[in-house]
Amino acid sequence: MDKSKRILKVPEDDALRNLLRKESRLFVEEINLLPPAPFAQMEELAVDLLKKLKVSEEYIDFTIILLGNESWRKTVESIPYQRRLLLLPQCLKDNSACKGVFDELGLICAACKACPVDDILLEAEKLGYTTLVAEGTTVAIGLVEEGSIDAVIGVSCMPVLQRSFGPVSKSAVPVIGLPLMYDGCENTKIDLPWLFDEVRAYEFNKNLQPISISALKWQIEDFYENGALDKYFNTNDHTENLAKEYIQIGGQRMRPVLAALSYKAYSSETNEDVLHQLSLIIECFHKASLVHDDIEDESDLRYNKPTAHKKYGIAQAINIGDFLVGKGYRVLAELPVKAEIMAKGFQKVSESHLKLTQGQGADILFNQGRNRVSRKEILQIFRDKTGEAIKVALLLGAILGEAEDSDLHILTDFSDLFGIAYQIRDDLNEFRAEEQDEKISDFPFLIALLYENGEDGDFVEVSGFRKRVYELDLVSKADEILNNYIQHCYNELDKLDNAKLRLSLYAVLGKIFKD
Repeated sequence: MDKSKRILKVPEDDALRNLLRKESRLFVEEINLLPPAPFAQMEELAVDLLKKLKVSEEYIDFTIILLGNESWRKTVESIPYQRRLLLLPQCLKDNSACKGVFDELGLICAACKACPVDDILLEAEKLGYTTLVAEGTTVAIGLVEEGSIDAVIGVSCMPVLQRSFGPVSKSAVPVIGLPLMYDGCENTKIDLPWLFDEVRAYEFNKNLQPISISALKWQIEDFYENGALDKYFNTNDHTENLAKEYIQIGGQRMRPVLAALSYKAYSSETNEDVLHQLSLIIECFHKASLVHDDIEDESDLRYNKPTAHKKYGIAQAINIGDFLVGKGYRVLAELPVKAEIMAKGFQKVSESHLKLTQGQGADILFNQGRNRVSRKEILQIFRDKTGEAIKVALLLGAILGEAEDSDLHILTDFSDLFGIAYQIRDDLNEFRAEEQDEKISDFPFLIALLYENGEDGDFVEVSGFRKRVYELDLVSKADEILNNYIQHCYNELDKLDNAKLRLSLYAVLGKIFKD
């Protein structure tokens, strides 16, 4: 059926609704549909199911919602009620009799019993749900990203559910969506037995419960701020104190969080001491590379503060970086793990250390004026620098969690793709920002595309470079290449059997590569 002619319709007949719910569940179990499935795939599956059941294709969009629900079902049902949000629309209230009032978040129910909202809220809150009566896809995604909740049961009209599909999928929010019986912004209704079935459903499954990235990030941040580092930096030596200072300087701490994430995803029983040591190992190596990079790039600021060599001089900065490398290996050697795991960890870290320095060496040559580089050469630099930094974090955590070698190979390929996408995105973001002190060498990927396009001249002025990039529409081309790499990242994640890590990394991608 032509999309433009489709009606976003919910079956009025209870028997047909329940048949489609039942058959959608059996169909998803049969094909093992993994969430979050792309809309196009769900659309094809919905058509196949309706044909098989000999049901009108006017219910394609309703069936897509059901298939999405079933793909998420086991995950949502594994999440305790206290970690769920029930999101209801304001249009469920009876406008003629409602005594509720509104605040900045939505409707505060007055329990006047003029509509079913109060009964729904009472049931959900008795179980432990967080509840919200508002039009709130963005709010729901925000609560998941903040770590306040892990899953959403949302009620809305069909058009809103359809529009929510993209952002919810990109953020990998575990969700069950229930459509209102008919569209309209007031005095509509919901299939109450269905809603209560979804609200009450719970089946404990530790392997399916998602890992809250935000909660993990708070745990890591607390480790760096609550004095726990004193256990590892305890001699009051001058060099050690300077190294500790740079370990504690902020940043997103994305790499330690990724390491902790993969460790938690694979560990049968998480050892919090190992998790903290793992975080420190990765952060030591990362901060050492930043201290040395800042010297090599002659940078004045890092996190809006003077770089180590600006504050203490080049000699001290080199020494701080060297100390952090040694500290990272020292903490790694002290991990309470089996000898074969320790050996595997050392091998991975040393391999990444070599790759990172090779990538940095190629980057130094580029910044010293060797700007005529191919796309292949630039992508290799991205792979060896950013990709390797992501790889060592994910793989060391997975190794300590005793992941299978097959998953380590998938994470290796994912990290390479992620690193490339991350750097292309940074190139584009910096190009669009148009900073006053920018240099042509700040945009290596666009430079490579320019020369790949047959450009002969060497550019001296940024203005001339920018003009030529826009004339050749290279920003659009770079956007297209970026989107291809992001999709390849998702494709690699779909190969992982570990649902916790796959969904968590989906959420990381969704947050980093927001439109």
